[in-house]
Amino acid sequence: MLRIQSFTFNLFAENTYLVWDDVSMDCAIFDPGCSNHHEEKIVDDFILQNNLKLTQLINTHCHIDHVLGNHHISNKYNLNLQAHQLEKSVLEWSQSAAMLYQIPYTPYNHIDILLSESDSIKIGEHILEIRFTPGHSPGSLTFVSHSHHWALVGDVIFYQSIGRTDLPGGDYQTLENSIRQKIYTLPNHFILYSGHGESTEVGFEKKHNGFVRL
Repeated sequence: MLRIQSFTFNLFAENTYLVWDDVSMDCAIFDPGCSNHHEEKIVDDFILQNNLKLTQLINTHCHIDHVLGNHHISNKYNLNLQAHQLEKSVLEWSQSAAMLYQIPYTPYNHIDILLSESDSIKIGEHILEIRFTPGHSPGSLTFVSHSHHWALVGDVIFYQSIGRTDLPGGDYQTLENSIRQKIYTLPNHFILYSGHGESTEVGFEKKHNGFVRL
């Protein structure tokens, strides 16, 4: 079975996720937002205490709040960063964003493994489908576990809200299309784990999301 644990980090209250197979204990970290030694220790201690084998470092997208912990995770666990190729420029801009927000940041400015919608990732014996969901960021990816009925959606959609589209590479119409075609086509009972705030469900957002409603 896949397990999932969230942590809320940094001044943007970003959600970092650990996802692991409870048999092999193979684990992936999505969007490590840990921004200081205390937050890094929270993740490291959880991994150690639960005997997890961290084998993958993945960004749903590369805005500054989602990449603050990339360097620490890559360095400590000897992992390569996986993300979409269209996030390269976003990742490179993250150092300027950190300066703008006056956030301490050790840059990790290269995507080592390129992911696309034709790919999938494997955690233990479990497969996550990859869906290309741009609009908030040009190369945003959503990761879907059909066997466990959930999706990691980054900042594509939130509880009764959607990701902002006024940052470089954002576009409202593109984001709306991503939500309608890639998120709302999932079964209604699927849980959506977002990059900020509480989780929600597909069916609930179809009825109650004030930005994109069916």
